[in-house]
Amino acid sequence: MKILLVAINAKYIHSNLAVYCLRAYAEKNMPQDVNVQIELAEYTINQNRDEVLKDIYRRQAEMICFSCYIWNLDYVESMIRDVKKVMKDVIIWAGGPEVSYDSRETLGRLPELTGVMKGEGEKTFAKLCKVYGKRSETSELSLEQIDGITFRCPDGTICERPWRVPMDLSEVPFVYHDMKKFENKIIYYETSRGCPFSCSYCLSSIDKRLRFRSLDLVFNELQFFLDYKVPQVKFVDRTFNCKHDHAMAIWKYIQEHDNGITNFHFEVAADLLNDEEIRLIRQMRPGLIQLEIGVQSTNTDTIREIRRTMRLEEVREHVARIKEKGNIHQHLDLIAGLPYEDIKSFRKSFDDVYSMRPDQLQLGFLKVLKGSYMQEMQQEYELRYKEEPPYEVLSTKWLPYSDVIELKGIEEMVEIYYNSGQFTHVVEALVENYASAYQMYQDLWQYYEEHDYMGIQHRRSARYEIVLDFVREKYPEQADVMRELLTYDYYLRENAKSRPEFAGEDATDKQFVRAFYEEEEKERKHLPGYEQFDRNQMRKMTHLEYFPHMGKMLLFDYKFRNPLNQEARTCMIKKDSLERRG
Repeated sequence: MKILLVAINAKYIHSNLAVYCLRAYAEKNMPQDVNVQIELAEYTINQNRDEVLKDIYRRQAEMICFSCYIWNLDYVESMIRDVKKVMKDVIIWAGGPEVSYDSRETLGRLPELTGVMKGEGEKTFAKLCKVYGKRSETSELSLEQIDGITFRCPDGTICERPWRVPMDLSEVPFVYHDMKKFENKIIYYETSRGCPFSCSYCLSSIDKRLRFRSLDLVFNELQFFLDYKVPQVKFVDRTFNCKHDHAMAIWKYIQEHDNGITNFHFEVAADLLNDEEIRLIRQMRPGLIQLEIGVQSTNTDTIREIRRTMRLEEVREHVARIKEKGNIHQHLDLIAGLPYEDIKSFRKSFDDVYSMRPDQLQLGFLKVLKGSYMQEMQQEYELRYKEEPPYEVLSTKWLPYSDVIELKGIEEMVEIYYNSGQFTHVVEALVENYASAYQMYQDLWQYYEEHDYMGIQHRRSARYEIVLDFVREKYPEQADVMRELLTYDYYLRENAKSRPEFAGEDATDKQFVRAFYEEEEKERKHLPGYEQFDRNQMRKMTHLEYFPHMGKMLLFDYKFRNPLNQEARTCMIKKDSLERRG
């Protein structure tokens, strides 16, 4: 029997770790008398549905299993219906978090489905392979012996088996071997399953049995990634540092075996970091690891209600200690729509987290996931959310929809002007005019609304022009200084040989520029690593700009960028040298 595992990812750069684990475990544990060939097919939600349907049809599998998540459920359900129309005899199963907690309802609305795999799927899928691979027809009795499934019996009734006991994570085979399949894709990897916390909005809290992969296996697998020099490995462990010795062992290994290229992404609880861990993190190569830290809210009533544990002052202290060293990208998260958090409270949460100066601040919105405690509490919280995935909050007892609209505007302004890293210095200067960073982004959003700028795909340079116009209206006396900071931000990221209009007239002395590169060709003082390039090549690869308000001549070196934010290396050319040359 040919079985096709189908993954429909959110983006091309993503891969689906789950289907690879299912195949690897099933193939490793397949008895000799089971005749099954397992094939994988990965697509994205952006692909034309007819093209995906055609590809699935041409593979002519006898059984198809779809991996279901919050971002792809609509697409998958549509595909299941269409596949059954063109392949009437095919057996179709579904699995994943988006169908595990309402498996009966899923079978009810999708008569095309034979069954649903609930929860952790490796052992369940292996059992299904044995059942279908041994017999031409599956009997009700055979499926009734498999835990972790809900299925349709021959008489049409729905039978639900108990959830499967969580497995030993070390039993799951390593899935990465042929790395050509994963070129230009993020590599996902797990060393633990389950979560020690009980956050009411999260499904990971349901699995209370924390399991860790053997460190001997982990070290070998990490070395595989390092040897192949993969650009990024993203750990999917829900709280990577919940076990100190496990986290330390892995961090020490990647530091000691650093290849100078690979970046490792970890989701951590900042308040759980101890002094030993922070000292190790501060010693790492810039760009070796990056940390994602879920703060979610700084309202103590909210934190208590969502069953979360967080010591804010320790979060603040630990984030600051890591940031001080300047070698680690830190991504902090907030969630809008949580209980007891009204707009005033959220503004404070925003300002609290913004003051920590993360490299990225993600303003997310509550997703009311099936099976979560948050879903159980929807009536008490007067929680209204979208009917379709991702079930995003529309309003709560504390947060009307009008405030959600405002927060959506703030989210967009933060994405454009903070998280992009393209406006760092001008935004820092703008915020100094406000007692609240939130208020600055609110003013900017309102300016966008007043000028009908929202919902338009602006070119990058236009975003700079909009900010400058905003400054001219709100703080006209600062316009010249802000123009200079915008120009500085622009050239930090882009080696633009065509000067942007917002930058105004170039104040850089042309004779000095010419003389500088002539001298650099001879003496090589300011551009190490450019020895093989002549003056004209160096001029193309760098940019020299005089900033009158700063009183500085700056050289932008695009060959050597900051690994955390990709800003060009800058070098100040002394003013007295400028005067001599001028």
